[in-house]
Amino acid sequence: MKRLEGKVSLITGAAQGIGEATALKFAREGAIVVVCDVQQAGIDKVVAQCEAAGAQAVGYVMDVTDREQVESVVAQVKERFGRIDALINNAGITQDARLQKMTLAQFDRVIDVNLRGVFHCAQTVADVMVAQGSGSIVNASSVVGIYGNFGQTNYAATKFGVIGFTKTWSRELGAKGVRVNAVAPGFITTPMVKAMPENVLQSMEAKVPLKRLGEPEEIANVYAFLASDEASYINGAVISVDGGMTI
Repeated sequence: MKRLEGKVSLITGAAQGIGEATALKFAREGAIVVVCDVQQAGIDKVVAQCEAAGAQAVGYVMDVTDREQVESVVAQVKERFGRIDALINNAGITQDARLQKMTLAQFDRVIDVNLRGVFHCAQTVADVMVAQGSGSIVNASSVVGIYGNFGQTNYAATKFGVIGFTKTWSRELGAKGVRVNAVAPGFITTPMVKAMPENVLQSMEAKVPLKRLGEPEEIANVYAFLASDEASYINGAVISVDGGMTI
């Protein structure tokens, strides 16, 4: 029996990086994978990869900041499959600048995607999960959401906020059969990180006791565990997946 056999799993930001790795992990674990992103080409690619792995997969263009679009996608998934078992709130962006240099547009955009977008998806999916009496919501936080980071006022605020969401929703929804947890990745080799200068990458590695950056699959593995019945008594947790860099 595969870990996520038959679980209808909606993943945001699933067209690349950690989201793509998560979709493929869920596919290999037997989930019905719902690939959501803003890029149609990326969605099509990941859906095809999931199907090649033997999974049933569908894709939807969904901007998490657009409440009507989120509600429409959730309604379509519910209509098609009858339920939603897991929501992986993975979509996120960065627009970095020091406090004194950050524009209001930069601040607002990151808050809109990383905080308001998580709220839109969770609130819409929670209604489905509560009605069916079960479900798992997994939110993407960050080590930056625990310790802060230079030049990331907006990003840190959202990832701290996601932890607040997680703690609150786990209290509200737990009695209704819905678990809510968060994952706080460290430095992960996403396309965005790989594009950084070599000396920056080396300095990042030096901060990690394991002396390497994490792979997207290593985050996906934890998402899959938290979405599975193996994590049936884990609720309200924030799991750091960072190679020990925050010890």
